[in-house]
Amino acid sequence: MGKILWADDEIDLLKPHILFLESKGYKVDRVTNGIDAVERVEEQHFDIVFLDENMPGISGLEALTKIKEISPLVPVVMITKSEEEYIMEEAIGSKIADYLIKPVNPSQILLSLKKILNQAQLVSQKTNVNYQQEFRQLGMQLNNRMDATEWTEMYKKLVYWELELEQAEDGAMKEIFDMQKKEANQLFCDFIEDNYLDWLNGTEEMPYMLHNMIRTRVLPKIGKEKLAVLVIDNLRYDQWKVLEPIIGKSYQKDDEYVIYSILPTATHYARNAFFAGLLPSEIEKKFPQYWRYEEDEGSKNQFEKELLEQQLKRLSKQCRWSYHKITNLEAGKRLNDQFNQIKDNDVNFVVYNFVDMLSHARTEMEVIRELANDEPAYRSLTKSWFEHSPLHELIMKFKDLGVRLIITTDHGTVKVTKPVKIVGERNTNTNLRYKVGRGLSYNAKEVFVVNKPTEAFLPQIKLSNEYVFARDADFFVYPNNYNHFVNHYGNTFQHGGISMEEMLIPFIELQPK
Repeated sequence: MGKILWADDEIDLLKPHILFLESKGYKVDRVTNGIDAVERVEEQHFDIVFLDENMPGISGLEALTKIKEISPLVPVVMITKSEEEYIMEEAIGSKIADYLIKPVNPSQILLSLKKILNQAQLVSQKTNVNYQQEFRQLGMQLNNRMDATEWTEMYKKLVYWELELEQAEDGAMKEIFDMQKKEANQLFCDFIEDNYLDWLNGTEEMPYMLHNMIRTRVLPKIGKEKLAVLVIDNLRYDQWKVLEPIIGKSYQKDDEYVIYSILPTATHYARNAFFAGLLPSEIEKKFPQYWRYEEDEGSKNQFEKELLEQQLKRLSKQCRWSYHKITNLEAGKRLNDQFNQIKDNDVNFVVYNFVDMLSHARTEMEVIRELANDEPAYRSLTKSWFEHSPLHELIMKFKDLGVRLIITTDHGTVKVTKPVKIVGERNTNTNLRYKVGRGLSYNAKEVFVVNKPTEAFLPQIKLSNEYVFARDADFFVYPNNYNHFVNHYGNTFQHGGISMEEMLIPFIELQPK
């Protein structure tokens, strides 16, 4: 069960407690002063130390310091008669595992032991039981016809359980969850195929969608309080959930929406649509000077600032605003250094490309692929980057000024595992999750096809052009280079197609604490 060291100058009076613990399977080693406790820790390993604060010789706090120097990871429970605040603060500052005030009873001791030594196991067992109960509920919901709002709630629940089961570290239960999530993704793809065009063309009620968010959620807030809109490219909802506790130290969440991105879930379509407040074909018609086609050279997101300016004009919103795109570490530091130039604006829009770069780097660089070899590692790498990033520092600067925040993205990514063959002309675009062009050859059962791009509000350069979207975790490969594509791109994070991870994205409103 566990090996305990108990140091107390009145250890003989604690014999009933010790017998109780030994009856529960614990082995208890006893000493009567702090010096002996330190020596005993030097000589052998203990799973936990109970340490009386007031003993002859050296105090419990002094013994605690020496024990932590010898064995930094051993959990120490401080036990004291005193309720003086400074003793509690000293002990907590020395990273104790628990703090008990005499007289203690055996049940208190046992509870502290279980909390410290068995917490991971108990949490894992409880999580598994709870998910087993929820599994049936989620399965029943998936068998019903869900609307757009119900799908966002389903995705939130799936992300919650994915993160919970990740902590439980139960491989068998995780496999069951992965199967349920895959089923959900396949049904979600069917749902998008059935409803997406109807949303855009007004025959079905449109949910919150990316291209309408500035008009509906950002604009009403401008002028009431200072505002910052942070667009973190490629930020999935699960990645937001691992960043939330860090940001939550400084900001309180007002509203958390999961909204729908547009197709293709690719940057030059989705982010242009966000800043323009228009769908891609509408941008192409109204502002041809700002639209770039698939075959055009260079960046296709060169004019986000101009599109944002046009949207603010169209909505008759006059305010002091700025737009910044951060594509590397130096640009992030430079914006922070120049913070005084933007701090008095009514609203500041900041695009951060890091998560997108991480996704691409994972595909192209073996060392990044190894660091982020699965979903939990990918989330962990995102969290680690954020904690030490200029973006975190920028958020702190906004917090100090009392600036409200909106955090969102343009699309997410999905880990692709299943190759799907497609054949196209030489000038067909290279994205692995969607193809646009003429004479495309594919298995229609494996993809979502938009034969008339105008119905999806997508540019149509040539009359015979069509858009073809990969579903779930599929990715497109060419038959004549099949093995290369499968080996190089399998298990990488891609975007452009249809999946919950790509289309259901966070839109978070926060106020400073």
